[in-house]
Amino acid sequence: MKLAHKLYGLKTPLWDSIVGWLNYEQPPNEVPPCNFTRLTDEIRPCDVLLVEGRSRVSAVIKHVTQSPWTHAALYIGRFGELADLRLNALITPHYAAAPREQLVLEAILGKGIVISPLSSYQGYHLRICRPQAIQHEDAEKVIAHSVSRLGTAYDVRQLLDLARFLYPYAILPRRWQSSLFNYHAGLAARTVCSTMIAEAFMEVRYPILPVLKRSAGQEGEVQVYQRNPRLFSPKDFDYSPYFDIIKYPYYGTDVAMYKQMRWNSHGMLCDDENHCYIPQLIKEKH
Repeated sequence: MKLAHKLYGLKTPLWDSIVGWLNYEQPPNEVPPCNFTRLTDEIRPCDVLLVEGRSRVSAVIKHVTQSPWTHAALYIGRFGELADLRLNALITPHYAAAPREQLVLEAILGKGIVISPLSSYQGYHLRICRPQAIQHEDAEKVIAHSVSRLGTAYDVRQLLDLARFLYPYAILPRRWQSSLFNYHAGLAARTVCSTMIAEAFMEVRYPILPVLKRSAGQEGEVQVYQRNPRLFSPKDFDYSPYFDIIKYPYYGTDVAMYKQMRWNSHGMLCDDENHCYIPQLIKEKH
């Protein structure tokens, strides 16, 4: 761990190579499953944006969390329309945004907590998780708390655990084996991007997945406890009963749209966009 902190602090070429290798992304699908134009028109400040990533880190998070959602970002709105003008002064040193640019705040491997343009997620599979009935002033506080964390460093231990996870478990000496495999399996991966967002909602006591317990001696009364924010993963915002799930599929949200979809007329099945076949021809070959 001392070596890891030293590498991180010095920003060495080795550190940059590790981060680059983990963050390398596969090319996007030719036709993404999400209608990005509609999403950008209808997303609101304080919405949580879930992302299905295409990097090596994303593949690990999918395996550990058993979910397609590998990243979460907080939408904070257009730079020139932020309700609290003091936030502009906090954002400007970290990102030179145009007044109408739509921004998200997120934790990125190798960069820490940063501001990014919403447009950087065009072409990804996306989903909006919208906190139900959150009060306007509380939504502003969630955004303000998140912005105050800008520049916070990323946890080095998480990077090492994710990197070691990609190597065959059996061939590593026990002292090198990642904590991802130990008692708190997946703990490191769950703090990659969701902890900061969970902490922001906890600041206003907005529930995500709270712990519910009956009070001793008070039959029937249920008390609510905040869950450890390091235990959240992106899928928990999808799973939470306190967030509305909003999808923008490529063919729109009207149920009747399925009648207008241009289905292939040759009887083909596809495993993915690169592997399609006609089942009858395969049977004839065998």
